[in-house]
Amino acid sequence: MEIISNIIKAAIEVGSKIKKHDSPVEAQKETLKELLQKSKETAFGKYYGFEHILKSKNLSNEFSREVPYHDYDDMEFWWKKSWEGKADICWPDKVDNFAVSSGTTGHSKHIPVTDDMLESIRNAGIRQVLSLSNFKDLPESFFTKQILMLGSSTDLNQVKGHFEGEISGISASNIPNWFRNFYKPGEQISSIDDWDERVEAIAKEAKNWDIGSISGIPSWIELMLKRVMDYHNVDSIHDIWPNLAVYTSGGVALDPYKKSFEKLFSKPVQYIDTYLASEGYLATQTRPDTDAMQLICDNGIYFEFVPFEEGSVLESGKVNPDKKAVDISQVEEEKEYILLISTVSGAWRYMIGDTIKFTDVSRSEIKITGRTKFFLNVVGSQLSVNKMDDAIESLNENFRLNIKEFTVSAVKENGEHIHHWYLGLEEVKGDIKNEDIKIHLDNHLKNSNKNYKVARDKALKDVKVSLISAEKFLEWNDANKHKGGQVKMAKVMKEEDFREWQEFVED
Repeated sequence: MEIISNIIKAAIEVGSKIKKHDSPVEAQKETLKELLQKSKETAFGKYYGFEHILKSKNLSNEFSREVPYHDYDDMEFWWKKSWEGKADICWPDKVDNFAVSSGTTGHSKHIPVTDDMLESIRNAGIRQVLSLSNFKDLPESFFTKQILMLGSSTDLNQVKGHFEGEISGISASNIPNWFRNFYKPGEQISSIDDWDERVEAIAKEAKNWDIGSISGIPSWIELMLKRVMDYHNVDSIHDIWPNLAVYTSGGVALDPYKKSFEKLFSKPVQYIDTYLASEGYLATQTRPDTDAMQLICDNGIYFEFVPFEEGSVLESGKVNPDKKAVDISQVEEEKEYILLISTVSGAWRYMIGDTIKFTDVSRSEIKITGRTKFFLNVVGSQLSVNKMDDAIESLNENFRLNIKEFTVSAVKENGEHIHHWYLGLEEVKGDIKNEDIKIHLDNHLKNSNKNYKVARDKALKDVKVSLISAEKFLEWNDANKHKGGQVKMAKVMKEEDFREWQEFVED
């Protein structure tokens, strides 16, 4: 087994040094050309003149001039035809899989997942594995251990001749044959639809596996690990899986959960962040000395970036068409951008809903800073999620808390607008005063955001803080039948949705 381990690691080290392009800029130029070339005969490609765009000397400029920005409602006009079984709409051939993306509120979205996208996701996964050669502290034996992936059920729904499910379930149901020996919990357990039953099955089988890494949303991974430990009556997950060395997260902030995970681990575990959305695998952390993620620029996804500033997003939630997007050759470090993608699933200049910033342009490394719809600006406060996250981190440091989840809304009380926060603590202590938390939170936001400070002096009359158990957030997701899926509760809620949440919490 040691010989096999050394061979695998050597292959990873060689593979990680292979570069398809000299730079992200060249990679993106080639990616855009390939996307346009392959889809020029589709209905979308003909409508927007891809053949004409391909004749241009500057593809990116012509592409941005001829094709408008799209959000889900815009793309749904086209994707619905694919959902009905028609071929060659936004991408060649028929679409066999649709990722059902469901937030805590609103109707479900159906995102096409083409065969080319599944290949892109597999390639990104391999890229992430190859990058492990940069994490020098991993033991040789790690590279032959099993990988536990906890996502949504692989028992997909068949509708109108295609399959539907969450992206994690679709990806897991299409893993390559060579990976099946490494993949846990395996096909049978992964297909269990009920999340509690699936976790119970994992707990029963846990001692038969030799897990080296786990991946999934932090809240669900934490619950799963606790259940495995309780089932086997142990104090650490390493009593069950002594070779566990890597945890791969994605989609939510990991820092609030690290304290909780440390209580479950008795050995060092390397945290690695990834950016897997329903629309594709966009980025992954590739080195240990940063928690930023590297955009995967040569894998079927073309990126554009709209500066995230006043007026960039219309009241409708759409990107302002008067705001010009830039490509990866024009971005600046530490500047916030609205992310747009064009992909091998037939998304075109698509507003994925995230805002990002570049921490290292030369390496194309980014951090997710928030969501365009999670931007609290009802009374001009211009409050983005990254500012909120910073404020929560400050609360954790100054009050020795462990706030794992939060949500906030601008609501009216007695005819005046206030911000009402619900902070989900791992442990709600009796000696913590809501008023102290409120004052610190309010002052931190005033000092870090001048628009918020102005709003507090005018239309935003007060701030209210409610401290609750983080378990309530999990119960809310469970009640809305999101358990085990790749879902996140909204950090910013509309007032009508917030009132529903309030009733749930206070019930």
